[in-house]
Amino acid sequence: MSNPSAPAMTICLPDTLPPEKQCRPGVRRAPDRGFRLTRSQTAVALKNALRYIPATLHDALIPEFLEELRTRGRIYGYRFRPQGHIKAKPIHEYKGKCVAGKAVQVMIDNNLDFDVALYPYELVTYGETGAVCQNWMQYQLIKRYLEALTDHQTLVMQSGHPLGLFASAPDNPRVIITNGLLVGLYDNPEDWEIAVQMGVSSYGQMTAGGWMYIGPQGIVHGTYNTLLNAGRQMCGVPVDGNLAGLLFVSSGLGGMSGAQPKAAKIAGATCIIAEVDESRVKTRHEQGWVDVVSDDLETVYRTAKTAVKAKENTSIAFHGNIVDLLDFLIKKDLNVDLLSDQTSCHVVYDGGYCPVGLTFEERTQLLANDRPRFKRLVDAGLKQHYELIQKFTAQGTYFFDYGNAFLKAVFDAGVTQVSKNGVDAKDGFVYPSYFEDIMGPIFDYGYGPFRWVCLSGNPEDLDKTDAAAMSCIDPDRRSYDRDNYVWIRDAKQNKLVVGSQARILYQDAAGRVSIALKFNEMVRTGEVSAPIMLGRDHHDPGGTDSPFRETANIYDGSNVCADMATHCFAGNAARGMSMVALHNGGGTGIGKAINGGFGLVLDGSEQVDSIIKSAMLWDVMGGVARRNWAGNPNARQVAVAYNTQNPNGDQITIPHLADEAKIAAAVNKLFAGTIRSSFI
Repeated sequence: MSNPSAPAMTICLPDTLPPEKQCRPGVRRAPDRGFRLTRSQTAVALKNALRYIPATLHDALIPEFLEELRTRGRIYGYRFRPQGHIKAKPIHEYKGKCVAGKAVQVMIDNNLDFDVALYPYELVTYGETGAVCQNWMQYQLIKRYLEALTDHQTLVMQSGHPLGLFASAPDNPRVIITNGLLVGLYDNPEDWEIAVQMGVSSYGQMTAGGWMYIGPQGIVHGTYNTLLNAGRQMCGVPVDGNLAGLLFVSSGLGGMSGAQPKAAKIAGATCIIAEVDESRVKTRHEQGWVDVVSDDLETVYRTAKTAVKAKENTSIAFHGNIVDLLDFLIKKDLNVDLLSDQTSCHVVYDGGYCPVGLTFEERTQLLANDRPRFKRLVDAGLKQHYELIQKFTAQGTYFFDYGNAFLKAVFDAGVTQVSKNGVDAKDGFVYPSYFEDIMGPIFDYGYGPFRWVCLSGNPEDLDKTDAAAMSCIDPDRRSYDRDNYVWIRDAKQNKLVVGSQARILYQDAAGRVSIALKFNEMVRTGEVSAPIMLGRDHHDPGGTDSPFRETANIYDGSNVCADMATHCFAGNAARGMSMVALHNGGGTGIGKAINGGFGLVLDGSEQVDSIIKSAMLWDVMGGVARRNWAGNPNARQVAVAYNTQNPNGDQITIPHLADEAKIAAAVNKLFAGTIRSSFI
């Protein structure tokens, strides 16, 4: 059958069948997600995958794609993957008609690097399901579009599918991305799973499908800040001190959670991190991000006890289940100062949480073959996990939910007493999200995970940008600025780079603008050898609406609203960011967050200077403005100062604060029956 669309397309996949590819032994693979489509849905899924490929090749690919769907729960199109190790190359080695088109290719390839990606053959960067796109046919077509992209076009991406190139202007975005957006009635994990198996949706997580992931370094800084400030607030650590002599225990050594031992070590703590996947343990040990590896609980216990006593910042990986670790430590009466969890509980029944009593391999088999039993075991494991947390906190341990929907998963497992109101999760949980007590007040000032990538791939360029960024920070302004100054000062010696030559540095609005303008000047004058890609994690003051994480410290009822992230996305597009993204799910799961991010190519032009001054301020201050309106004092302080000091005439609406005592008295009277509405 001929393809009537072929003459109309100049950018398409070729009509030659690529050779079958061999997967490299030892590289992590995504588990079989289970085949659950109906007969009619299966037919649609197959047609959807074949849409990318000339009809002359369909006979050969139909059985191959059906076998992938049956055995892996997805059509990945492995045959279309480039052979070998995908890595971010220097920007000049990419084909393209504009700098942004080549820069975005650098970022995509970095997301799929064997050293960076969680499941590189399945296009999953981190978070168990956070993907660059759905399949390798999309990857190939995206690359072709980016090679053809000009400064007068925009590539439109919808859940991994490149919709096409559309005419635009040089000050418009070059790429617009959405992932996993679902109509409200169907905005749940079950319907999303059907959509993704049919090849029409994709889980972008945050910077995976937004193509701005920079390896686990991207979360090390946030974890470092979290642990430092948890120690200061909960353990009496001086504002200029570190966590020497404290023990931090958690779980997870994946793409995001793998940052925990590195961050704890930089912060000065002893830590134990449990991980069931031996390949992840080995990866972090080979990278030098964990010092000691053991599957023996007694060895782990003695090593930690000795290190705490000596105030050594030793990081320990326990190859085993966190529940077994906590049960052993509580029986040994080892004092744990800080306790958390960073397994992928946003996809708790899709392999993100391994039940106690199962090996990692057994978990993978059950995931594919017996989902109902797997779910029962997950629920039982979460209950046991929660009971152990209660025992530790009764002894004085500070436990915090690290934004991975752990406490929501415990609630969904049937432990209703974990919620504050005992009925639902709208009022939060009996244990705080790290955002409520620790990072939320910092985000209210506008600080967040600002980041950049030296597109030359040259470590010397990264050194120069580190020094330039440090010169823009006043360490005496706030304690957070001092922490950030120390972070960037020591970044190189802490060996944070995995994959591309990238850096993360928490900064507020003024800091980001200052550093971005400095970097653009360095590109303009040739002080660095190639353009720089600027961005941030979506996990930012204005980037994400999620009541279980980023908006957990917003108490005016708007924590469940998604206006902020949506406006952040729209405003960044209007102001000319090079790449803008809007996703469903984030780090807490489908239906639990809307999040947006950006990428900005610093090419040295004056046009980019203008975008920095407009878009960078909007990106941060839009979030600060919303947090101020919710009544958060740090955000109110920043908003008031912005209104009186900004030179561009902006104004943020400042709330008039009500007297809490008067409110309480009036409400008490109402519910005591002494006030009756005229409408009753």
